[in-house]
Amino acid sequence: MKKLVAFIAVALALAFTNASAAMTSAYKTGEYVDVDSAKAKLASAGLEVVGTYKVDAGTTILYTNSALKAMANKPSRGLAAVGRILVDDEHKQISVANPVYFGKAFMQKEYNSATSSAVLASLEKAFGPLKDSDDKWEFDDLAGYHFMMGMPYYEDMGVVGEGSTADLVAKAKASKGSVAVVKIGDDRYVAFVEMDRRTNGFVKKIGTQNGQLLPWAVLIEDGQAKALSAKYFIAISYPLLTMTEFMKIATVPGAIENDLKKIFK
Repeated sequence: MKKLVAFIAVALALAFTNASAAMTSAYKTGEYVDVDSAKAKLASAGLEVVGTYKVDAGTTILYTNSALKAMANKPSRGLAAVGRILVDDEHKQISVANPVYFGKAFMQKEYNSATSSAVLASLEKAFGPLKDSDDKWEFDDLAGYHFMMGMPYYEDMGVVGEGSTADLVAKAKASKGSVAVVKIGDDRYVAFVEMDRRTNGFVKKIGTQNGQLLPWAVLIEDGQAKALSAKYFIAISYPLLTMTEFMKIATVPGAIENDLKKIFK
């Protein structure tokens, strides 16, 4: 009997360990530094800063490198080319969008573990010890993530504009508050654009600590400007979000789509 109890205890411990190991944090937090220092650290890590954007809690910094762009230079995968860091003045920390978490979500079955893990290692070396955030999701489920039954998946992107690549890129660059347009391949770009201030206000309602999901990203390829469904991107950026909290911003997904269509009309 004692052996059976011991066996069950070990089995449960192993199951718990494996379950814990399968969880991946959406963000890595570290010691606070200002924006200029964060940019310098990114440069020291071999990462190129392509844009910055003021958010409620501080500043989002957008970065990339040749490996990320090469990995993401595939149909519907371009959003994985650019990473995000929040210099969080409100909570006095650095919050790094985990390239492993978002890489798996955005690259789907084409996820490249070596590239995403190498970028994370470079960030950890540059910014010092980074801690897992409370926001987590099972790694194996990230490619098929959706908030709940009937809600959109990654591939359910919405078309917010159509035309030649050159025309769509020009509209993105000419938009009010345009943050960055990053070339990924010959006919593939990802643009980061500013939405209406009232639309952006949803972040205050669900948590400024994850506000680096702004500015909104738009993938430009094959004659289309495409954006992640807001219901998908908000949910995967806030994996602890409850249905009650989601209902508080029920009008936001429609407002985001309208704002983006105005830019690319």
